[in-house]
Amino acid sequence: MKRNYSAFAEDIPPYSSPKAAREAHADLKQLSAIPGHIFTRPELQILPGQRRFSKMPWLVPMLELLPPTSIGHLKEWGLSTIFVLAKNYNKLVHMWESVTAMVELWHPQTNSFIFLEFEATILLEEFEIMLGLPCYQRGGESEISCTVEQINSWSILAYITTKKNDLYSMTSSMQDHLLPIAQWITSQCKRKTMNYTAIAKAAAICICGVILFPEADDAISFGNLSVIDSISEGMKIGQAVLGFLYAGLTSAALGGPFYGSVVALELWMGMHIQFRAVEDPKTECKTMLNHSLAYVGGRLHMSTRVWCKTAQVKGTQAWRKYLRSLTVADFDMRPQFMHGRIIHLPQRAGLALRLLGNGALVSYNPDRCHLQCGAARTMVPLLSHFPPIQERKRGDAQDERDMCSAVVHWEGCAMSVIQAEVEEDDEVAKEYVEALKKLQPVGGNN
Repeated sequence: MKRNYSAFAEDIPPYSSPKAAREAHADLKQLSAIPGHIFTRPELQILPGQRRFSKMPWLVPMLELLPPTSIGHLKEWGLSTIFVLAKNYNKLVHMWESVTAMVELWHPQTNSFIFLEFEATILLEEFEIMLGLPCYQRGGESEISCTVEQINSWSILAYITTKKNDLYSMTSSMQDHLLPIAQWITSQCKRKTMNYTAIAKAAAICICGVILFPEADDAISFGNLSVIDSISEGMKIGQAVLGFLYAGLTSAALGGPFYGSVVALELWMGMHIQFRAVEDPKTECKTMLNHSLAYVGGRLHMSTRVWCKTAQVKGTQAWRKYLRSLTVADFDMRPQFMHGRIIHLPQRAGLALRLLGNGALVSYNPDRCHLQCGAARTMVPLLSHFPPIQERKRGDAQDERDMCSAVVHWEGCAMSVIQAEVEEDDEVAKEYVEALKKLQPVGGNN
């Protein structure tokens, strides 16, 4: 259901001052000074266990049975890329060594990666393009997928089936299970029931659960189930998916489990760090053969005949060394698919943007990543007075006010066009790098 938040704008308390913001939030810390950060814990393994990110034998056979009409619905809802990635999921090879080294540079206060000369983050706009999701546009705040109400998973699954035995098998106390849903799809397809829309909705739950919201194998939370269900209503889910990945990066950076779309993270790393298209390449890039980029289309598509800049980087230690010495020249700040794209930025200091999800409000700071947003490097911005991740309590009056406040900030956000080239003042850039050093880790693992 689409919502109108503008009426709540008058109830949002005014932003007081930068001083109040500084007092409301702790000062920025060096990565190595953040308690529990994995940068200082080289012995800690964040690689997923056997219950996360494993290959699911039921996924591809189920997708191959889908009738064309149901696949058409998935495409209509903006899930074409997700469908292709899911159909090739068992071919993908996740490079956990590079992911581990990246997570070690994630700053839980800023929700950004801290490199030697710059900050970078996964921008909402590039995230939506990479995954082929419907894009958020200012003025479309009522179409952002989120809810302030309690979620009843049975009422969502009832569109698929009303049989209690099916519902009991699909649901447990706090999550829904993908395998029984896939089995229901398989049964419907083999019986040729022509229940095309319900089959498409069930398939959307399965492919989004695997590609966009992986938290535990064969399971998805009620909050994320509600996000996926809203796709068929024309809602934009990019913020919820990106916020979930941000939260997973923070969890892993602080020694907890990693969750979120590792496929999206590796797409982002591939476009910015690993691969570069070249004219008339002589050999096939073996690394690309099992990379997510091999299966996305449009402006992101790369053939397997590309130059892999990191082909010689093997193992976690090598990735640590490579990423911690990464310079501006080694990072493709503005991939070609982002040239001329409009991005959304906080309107001014204090009016920070937050990604809306059913589980949390997650701080979003693209203005910290100057070069990535097509601007010259200036001084590192102050922290927002909002917490980096604010867990939500749906059905609560304060939660509804917080959600309305976050939406109003998106309604009034600034917009900028990403340029292919950026001119910088060398002296100002030097000052920026000096300020950035205060956030960079000291000591730690090698």
